[in-house]
Amino acid sequence: MINVQFAALPARWDTYREPLKRAFAEAGLTVDMRQDHPADQVDYVVYAPNSDLQDFTPYTRCKAVLNLWAGVEKIVGNQTLTMPLCRMVDPGLTAGMVEWVSGHVLRYHLDIDRSIAMQDRWEPVVPPLAFERPVTVLGLGALGSACAQSLARIGFPVTGWSRSAKEIDGITCLHGDDGLKQALSEAEIVILLLPDTPATNNILNADTLAMLPKGARIINPGRGPLIDDAALLEALDSGQVGHATLDVFRVEPLPADDPYWAHPNVTVTPHIAAETRASTASQVIAENIRRGEAGEPFLHLVDRSLGY
Repeated sequence: MINVQFAALPARWDTYREPLKRAFAEAGLTVDMRQDHPADQVDYVVYAPNSDLQDFTPYTRCKAVLNLWAGVEKIVGNQTLTMPLCRMVDPGLTAGMVEWVSGHVLRYHLDIDRSIAMQDRWEPVVPPLAFERPVTVLGLGALGSACAQSLARIGFPVTGWSRSAKEIDGITCLHGDDGLKQALSEAEIVILLLPDTPATNNILNADTLAMLPKGARIINPGRGPLIDDAALLEALDSGQVGHATLDVFRVEPLPADDPYWAHPNVTVTPHIAAETRASTASQVIAENIRRGEAGEPFLHLVDRSLGY
């Protein structure tokens, strides 16, 4: 019998209980999954960082903590978490992110907002074709790579930037400080899909925003701290940035008095770009437990030194 502790808010238990049971059965695992196992009898923890569990010291038998979220910034620095930590790379979440990002890129590319605003007059404006609209994706992990490849299939010339060197078919891949300058200087649309780490905090700031072509658009479904908010607002006011669509923020929910709400060149969405789907995420959890029991490497293991 494999003892699995489900450590998340109560609503998550209601959402995940049956999908996880099905996934365990399909994987051939005999699992006793509860919310209240004695800590020293737990083999795996299925985990959300906003749960009450913050001290992992009593979990002496635990083989891995399996995160329900793609982001691990709220838990990766926990000094009591000494066992392997796996982040969630969920096919359903990836598909949702690709759809959301593609939709907002096309919204900018086709100038759909302008068309909607001109319902009372006939002023045709023909957009360029996709191959004439350079797009840059900052972050080439699972989500960034999937979005970059999807946009390239539509026809956009896509440049991807990451901290370390990557190779992705059909994508111009850059890295390092010089690569970041090049990636931004050519981008009419920039998509942020980097993790939240000390190295990526405020990666879009006054200096890097000035590298963009005037009027560039920004889409951030990644992490709020990737953007220096004051610098972005200044760039929006000056016209250096034409518009920003923001799905994530340093404080969530976004406070009612935040200037983003009222800015005419900002679209706020309430952290909806991608959500972990219980059905597909449960299969990832089950596969990692199967791997742990078989002595195989875990999927999506977090590198503590990098923070993701």
